[in-house]
Amino acid sequence: MELNETLKIKEVQLAATVFARSNLIADDLPKIIFIGRSNVGKSSFINKIINRKNFAKTSSTPGKTVSINYYLINREFYFVDLPGYGYARVSKKEAQRVRELIATFFEKVKNARLIMMLIDSRRGFMASDIEILSRILNKEFRMLTVLTKSDKLRNSELVTQKNNLQKEYGLKVITFSIKSKDNDEKREEVLKQINQAIME
Repeated sequence: MELNETLKIKEVQLAATVFARSNLIADDLPKIIFIGRSNVGKSSFINKIINRKNFAKTSSTPGKTVSINYYLINREFYFVDLPGYGYARVSKKEAQRVRELIATFFEKVKNARLIMMLIDSRRGFMASDIEILSRILNKEFRMLTVLTKSDKLRNSELVTQKNNLQKEYGLKVITFSIKSKDNDEKREEVLKQINQAIME
């Protein structure tokens, strides 16, 4: 594929569901990583990007996804879905396990090509997001910030939120909503970003 082409997702399979740090995949295949607070809409976003209904399981109970899920795409690279973080109703023991799992993942991950950090557009960055962001920036990973649920804000509010993140943190930011009429165009934009990250 060419650098600026849209990625074509032909095949998706669940390669691994990991709960323990010792079971993290350590191979050299490229990895596109998805991370965000619980209930940010991560599973719905992944399903839209891979164009599969309910492949990444969505839940009405925030914090239910407490594993790292590896989806093998086209038998060439992974989408890595990290557990949601920052939800208060998760037990302290479980929250600590999730934090340690995520921290170990970032320490050991090989060939991470792009991290998509999903942020609820209505709330912006919160303390738990800043904590995760500091780990990512220290590693100098390539990043794309996705403002989810963008249909919940007026356009002027969305522009302000986007500009603030770009100026304050130097992040590349796009907006996205599962319910928006232009989400097919946004999907194409995301797939181009993924393709560039893999090809470069």
